[in-house]
Amino acid sequence: MADQQKEGLPTSYDPKQSEEKWYQYWLEGDFFKAGQDPEKEPFTIVIPPPNVTGNLHIGHALNCTLQDIMTRSKRMQGYDALWLPGMDHAGIATQSRVEAGLREKGISRHDLGREKFVEQVWEWKENYAEIIREQWRKIGVSLDYSRERFTMDEGLSRAVRETFVRLYKKGLIYRGKYIINWDPAARTALSDIEVIYKEVQGKLYHMEYPLTDGSGKIRVATTRPETMMGDTGVAVHPEDERYQGLIGKTVTLPVVNREIPIIADEHVDPEFGSGAVKVTPAHDPNDFEIGGRHQLPQILVMDESGTMNEEAGIYQGLDRFECRKKIVQDLQEAGILIEIEDHVHSVGHSERSGAVVEPYLSTQWFVAMKPLAEAAIKQTRSGEGARFVPERFEKTYLHWIENIRDWCISRQLWWGHRIPAWTCEKCEEVVVAVDEPTTCPSCGGQLAQDVDVLDTWFSSALWPFSTLGWPEETEDFKRYFPTSVLVTGYDIIYFWVARMIFTALEFTGEKPFKDVLITGLVRDSEGRKMSKSLGNGVDPMEVIDRYGSDAMRFMLSTGYTPGNDQRFRWERVDAARNFANKIWNASRFALMHLQEIPDEDLQFNPADHFSTADRWILHRLNETVESVTRSLDRYDFGDAGQTLYQFIWNELCDWYIEFAKLPLYGEDEAAKGTTRRVLVYVLDQSMRLLHPYMPFITEEIWQQLPHSGKSITVAKWPEVKDSFIAKSAVEEMEVLIATIRAVRNIRAEMDVPPKKEIDLLIRAEEDTQAAFKNNEPAIRRLCGVGSLSVDTQLDRPARAMTAVVSGAEIFLPLEGLIDIEQTIARLVAEKKKLDQEVTRVEKKLANQGFVAKAPAHVVEEEKKKGDDYREKRRKVENRLQELQGN
Repeated sequence: MADQQKEGLPTSYDPKQSEEKWYQYWLEGDFFKAGQDPEKEPFTIVIPPPNVTGNLHIGHALNCTLQDIMTRSKRMQGYDALWLPGMDHAGIATQSRVEAGLREKGISRHDLGREKFVEQVWEWKENYAEIIREQWRKIGVSLDYSRERFTMDEGLSRAVRETFVRLYKKGLIYRGKYIINWDPAARTALSDIEVIYKEVQGKLYHMEYPLTDGSGKIRVATTRPETMMGDTGVAVHPEDERYQGLIGKTVTLPVVNREIPIIADEHVDPEFGSGAVKVTPAHDPNDFEIGGRHQLPQILVMDESGTMNEEAGIYQGLDRFECRKKIVQDLQEAGILIEIEDHVHSVGHSERSGAVVEPYLSTQWFVAMKPLAEAAIKQTRSGEGARFVPERFEKTYLHWIENIRDWCISRQLWWGHRIPAWTCEKCEEVVVAVDEPTTCPSCGGQLAQDVDVLDTWFSSALWPFSTLGWPEETEDFKRYFPTSVLVTGYDIIYFWVARMIFTALEFTGEKPFKDVLITGLVRDSEGRKMSKSLGNGVDPMEVIDRYGSDAMRFMLSTGYTPGNDQRFRWERVDAARNFANKIWNASRFALMHLQEIPDEDLQFNPADHFSTADRWILHRLNETVESVTRSLDRYDFGDAGQTLYQFIWNELCDWYIEFAKLPLYGEDEAAKGTTRRVLVYVLDQSMRLLHPYMPFITEEIWQQLPHSGKSITVAKWPEVKDSFIAKSAVEEMEVLIATIRAVRNIRAEMDVPPKKEIDLLIRAEEDTQAAFKNNEPAIRRLCGVGSLSVDTQLDRPARAMTAVVSGAEIFLPLEGLIDIEQTIARLVAEKKKLDQEVTRVEKKLANQGFVAKAPAHVVEEEKKKGDDYREKRRKVENRLQELQGN
């Protein structure tokens, strides 16, 4: 026990003071550090690395909280728990942010040069990495900072080069000219899953290309007339009877007056437009395939910024969209553009910059994905693959990998892993190597390294094993890989999860994690996705500043169900803070009764005689331990949290402590001692169960309790004890609680002052009589009873309020307690008013004009009002019958 911390609890809980104090204490004590006991079974999580582009958002806070709950609970359960931290260099996003900063100063990265620019990005990284670490600390995550990694640190960089070289030598990485997704704003290639498709209201432009022999025209349609200067053919379906006589002929391409062939290809849809399509191999992926089959030339008509180049002729220098406007005008005037119709179609946008993506012919590096996917598909179908939670996301994953396309991995950036490929300036041999070669191995010529960098996801795909030391057989890699569970959002199953599985199977022969826990989004209170444009984002640091980390963590985790979105509501955070205050006040009460009591006197002993309440709370603690542990094991964090809330707030604080006050304030020292021991034990075990959810307040309280541990973070997880099983006590307490509630409700309904004692009669059945007689002092105190009679043969008094509980009837005589005639008069008046309201609602709902014209929700509201008035009237009528002796 950290005796120096045992100073008593202040009147109110101060999250800021507690959080800063205990987090530093945990770090100094190395409580988060893995590998300290090789005899323990390992449990491993590698954190999904946040991008070094800014602050953590509320989704990060949820993800971190769930991982921390798992890590803390496993650590307490005796596992060697490693939660490995790290961050991602986030190529495009980070470079864009740094370039934006430079533009504000009136300079570009080209002004600085590659080396100086990269130095600037490293400075950015160091700044934001420290911000992220500080946010992790505020959230309270139990990360092993001694193992922190970065996707561009020396070890991971070597792993990336090793991966590239091995895949290249195996023929799974290749370089070639292909149509790729091009971001003209960021001026870089994008992979398919970095493109977001949006339905856009556009136009379909119908043009007539003249046959070169002057025999007629052929009609084609396009949504992108600005690319027509790159047309190298017109295609029709080989079985389309309309064009059988034109196949093999040529047309003269307007504007550039180039002769291009009419070809037949089965890819053409005869039902779309005129059934004839222009073929632009350098600017459309389908046209690229058609062009390849028919050996058509590939002509690029714009540059990397989306500006028309020299191949665009008179339109050179225009932006692609300006060119569209100009060429449409020119073609209309020339009589070539004969129709423009509205057309809704799906347009790709860059996930990073938001720019409209340009299908673009470019020389890039690719990974052949199908051979890698085969092993993953086979493993998943055999039931040996990573288990998705919820299971439905396995279908999402499988569908994608079964239809996977090759992955474009090169990016035209300066920030990232430089592609480990060099070209000889003399003989043009390409050398791919882990370590930089000095000269060409074939001719001794000078080598120039590829200027591009790898897609960010290439290094992220290695994260579960590169962070543990791969490709070296390090002790960490041997001990902690495969990892236990990955926690991530459903939005990056394709980006990240699938690629990690592919690479792990390829290079380690094992799946990278046993389970994949899928989280949903944290949406705003209206269910909308949080975004800058809507201004509805929630900063987790703001939540922590206002409410404390524990309240935010408890709110997020109890709102979680696997795979589903949740809504952020400030009132839920407020409720979580109220829960913390409830725990605090209950703990202060308990500790007040432990002062100056030696620790040895707070341990259970054979002489303890447990009351019904003692046996009940220990039994319920048992059930809570079992339920929470089971829910955590199946990743049902919301259910486990709600179970803890119910037990701590309702059963421990609201009921057991109330029952405990009798012996604690009484004269029976033996009963007082037993109650202390039960109270301190249940409080200790409750704090341990709650610790993964609310680490700071639980440590603060636990340090005041008798134990020999240094921190609750490494305290033993509670276990079910057979000696605490007491089903009979549970049955007794359920009857007692129901009785106390019933009496309190009657007192409240009849407006009996709290300090005024009442007479209470309980007609009990044989098997419940003992429960009442054994707990008479508690019933007297908690119900405000003066005279109490418990028997199996009691008559109901005249003018008495009644209630029925399991195994008993309760009578509360009102003679002399209230002014009965005055109360009857008040209830009669209340019934009359309710009669009028019921009649009014029934007439309104009987009016067909109202029902037909009023909005559905208004009609529904009236129905609810009617039901509410009728229920209130029923209760008033019951009370009148009891008061009138009927």
